[in-house]
Amino acid sequence: MTTTAGAGTPVAPVVAPDVPSADPEVRSLVAAVGGLRDELVALRRDLHAHPELARLEERTTAVLLARLRAAGLLPRALPGSGLVCDLGDARPGTRRVALRADLDALPVQDACGLPWASTVRGVAHACGHDVHTAAVLGAGLALARLAAEGVAVPGVRLVFQPAEEVQPGGSLDVIAAGGLDGVGQIFAVHCDPKLDVGHVGTRIGPITSASDEVTVTLTGAGGHTSRPHLTGDVVYALGQVITQVPAILGRRLDPRSGVNLTWGAVQAGQAPNAIPGRGALRGTLRCLDVRAWEKASEVFHAAVEQVVLPYDVGVEIHHQRGVPPVENHARSTGVLEAAARDVLGPAAVELTEQSLGGEDFAWYLTKVPGAMARLGTRTPGGRTYDIHQGDLRVDERAVEAGALLLARAALLAGRS
Repeated sequence: MTTTAGAGTPVAPVVAPDVPSADPEVRSLVAAVGGLRDELVALRRDLHAHPELARLEERTTAVLLARLRAAGLLPRALPGSGLVCDLGDARPGTRRVALRADLDALPVQDACGLPWASTVRGVAHACGHDVHTAAVLGAGLALARLAAEGVAVPGVRLVFQPAEEVQPGGSLDVIAAGGLDGVGQIFAVHCDPKLDVGHVGTRIGPITSASDEVTVTLTGAGGHTSRPHLTGDVVYALGQVITQVPAILGRRLDPRSGVNLTWGAVQAGQAPNAIPGRGALRGTLRCLDVRAWEKASEVFHAAVEQVVLPYDVGVEIHHQRGVPPVENHARSTGVLEAAARDVLGPAAVELTEQSLGGEDFAWYLTKVPGAMARLGTRTPGGRTYDIHQGDLRVDERAVEAGALLLARAALLAGRS
């Protein structure tokens, strides 16, 4: 494994002195993960320095394959990028517990200002997938170490998934490649800079929203800005779409469904005195409720067409169906909460809100039960950063916390 970017800087443990409990298995797990602490942080920094975009995660995959093989495990590469790796004792008639990480970075310029900042221009791990990956690897290596010491480790599958940041998500690729075959339950974490490190946020039911990508392209005759009445003014029409369509959705769909249309990109023209012949909007359409998500597409299309009708422009709408909400199963959520209290302390669990963010982990939960927890990455008393921003910083003790949480969840779920 190649480790660079400040790999030798030690990181303090996340576990409080009064944790773990008297349970000898929990003590062994904490010791196993603690013994990997510096290596996992070094790996996280290495991945952060060498981010890769969706379905291009070849170096990341190679690093993980090499480390798992060095541990005596038999990882299996997925088509393109990503991998799965089985460990533990999957007895006949039982199904494995899967732990999932996502590998891809975002097309964002890194501005964290740290020694392990991205070396790839315009690409950064601004969503914390490097933390997720190191945590799942740590959970797997710790469980393998426990198994070698004679602890009865149930069947576990590590899933290192490509392309979470694109719609409809690389989880569908994993499912198509058989990555869920023989799996009975699946768990994951997602970085949350609003939570202090050592804490996790959980909730039963939907924890994220449905999320689609939408593009509206308008075309017109174009012309001089002194004669707008002789053109199809796509710039003006785009402005109406920007302001009016979100308002229409808010009146055509149940407000309790949390429908949100937000534009992220506008392209039209280059000269101040020329009306262009083409312009486009790109954005996201999000819904907290699955039923509203199913209806939103029809309402969105009709609203755009009605808004631009008076302006003599052509309209093309592309609606990329994305992901449904992540709906945490009650029993699986209980496993995560019990695991967090075991390895992080009795006060580690917080009730979290449903967000408007999208997560393709949702597709796994349409096949098998499972749950996702929000993983605290904020240094207590420190600044709250936001994900998908280039200046994102995480308290790296979150890597150990995530590994402990997921490993303990696998042990509990595999025996329930």
